[in-house]
Amino acid sequence: MKHKIHADSCGDYTHIKNDHINFNDDDTLYILGDVIDRGREPVKILLDMMSRKNVYPMLGNHEYMAIQCMEWLSKEITEENLKGVNQDKLNRLYDWLNNGGYSTVKAFKAIDPELRQKVIDYIYEFTLVEEVSVNNMEFVLVHSGIKGFDKDRDLDSYDVEDYVWDRPDLEKPYYDDKFVIVGHTPTLAITGEPEIIVYNKFVNIDCGACFEGGRLACLCLDTL
Repeated sequence: MKHKIHADSCGDYTHIKNDHINFNDDDTLYILGDVIDRGREPVKILLDMMSRKNVYPMLGNHEYMAIQCMEWLSKEITEENLKGVNQDKLNRLYDWLNNGGYSTVKAFKAIDPELRQKVIDYIYEFTLVEEVSVNNMEFVLVHSGIKGFDKDRDLDSYDVEDYVWDRPDLEKPYYDDKFVIVGHTPTLAITGEPEIIVYNKFVNIDCGACFEGGRLACLCLDTL
């Protein structure tokens, strides 16, 4: 079994040719979030992921924004339901749409209510952090980084926003003996190239798939 990390798919998850990564039922695939909003078929990607037992999704900031709106957006428009749409909900929807959420909202509203609820329930199952041991090497997987990181603090003690919005200082490694694999910050913005960065025990695998000049990245932990 091979452990593969796939970062920030940005709408192209289902378009990966299998001969590129040789993904099969014996593999374990962790996806570091942001599988929605940027691409053409965000809900189709989620439905594909839902059908695979060996795909482990992690929460990105885009799923975090989405899940705060999907529940009330999925309800029928009635006078009673509209009374529950307050300014806070509208602000959250505005933030989501302003960050590329339109394609997801459109696709989400196009599916039937029962399937919408299954999508919502699925996103609620996304994890915030994963610890993986492969070939005597230790890896910590998160979407972005860990805000306020303290190596003596339990990883379960951080809040959701600590895991989905942070951009770690690569000059300040979290651990001496563990690699921290992140996405969220495109490496295009760091080196100008769509390349995986390994530096100070950080591994950034967001190669900016949704941007011009970007690429989709997948890292096999067994072989690096």
